[in-house]
Amino acid sequence: MTRRLFSKRLAAGALLWWAGAGLQAATLPQTVAAVKPSIVGVGTQLQTRSPAIVFSGTGFVVGDGLSVITNAHVVPDKLDAARMEQLGVVLPDGAGVRFRPAQLVALDREHDLAHLRLEGAPLPALRLGDADRAVEGQDLAFTGFPLGMVLGLHPATHRALLAAITPVMQPSLSARRLDARAVARLQRTPFSIYQLDGTAYPGNSGSPLYDPATGEVVGVINMVFVKGLKESAISTPSGITYAIPVRHVRELLSR
Repeated sequence: MTRRLFSKRLAAGALLWWAGAGLQAATLPQTVAAVKPSIVGVGTQLQTRSPAIVFSGTGFVVGDGLSVITNAHVVPDKLDAARMEQLGVVLPDGAGVRFRPAQLVALDREHDLAHLRLEGAPLPALRLGDADRAVEGQDLAFTGFPLGMVLGLHPATHRALLAAITPVMQPSLSARRLDARAVARLQRTPFSIYQLDGTAYPGNSGSPLYDPATGEVVGVINMVFVKGLKESAISTPSGITYAIPVRHVRELLSR
């Protein structure tokens, strides 16, 4: 192959690469617009409390439009039934918010996932992707409520690179740094989690991690449970974000 022909092919390849990159960038705004109606806040409502609605995390709608997936740690262990406290989802409603009651139908503490069911009209649902197709180096995105309802309920989207697929727990170099929960985890079969090069905040717990091109969910952002296990041997916790693979969501929904 001559040097001139090689240069032409290299230039053509570069143009195709840039065209592909431009197409990817152009589809993300469209994907975000399609994803946002499926993003909900998760919390409780108690009419005699101020504020009446307390936000605890993010969730997203799947299936028939009445199923909501979030993190198990986002769901309160106990409600004040005597005062009629309700679990439910919070939706943007103009300048305010709207609360829809929900029932907890399945809980997976092993993978920190919860399945809630709504009543009434269905909401737009997200499609679940194939976790086995996730690869390190893949560009992803997640949408949720990083600041909760502090400045209003406005979903925010962040890009994230799938930096590593690693076991949820690894033996510590120093056993003295392991707490009781970490020790219990080591006695079980570890499962893989996604380590992301992207910034998430506590309010993002339960947010869907998805393919920017298709909107298909590949994981669930987790900012408490996984972080506490994965970094139990670190004196200063990192700013790394983690996610639970979507295969565990499928298992939860099949119960």
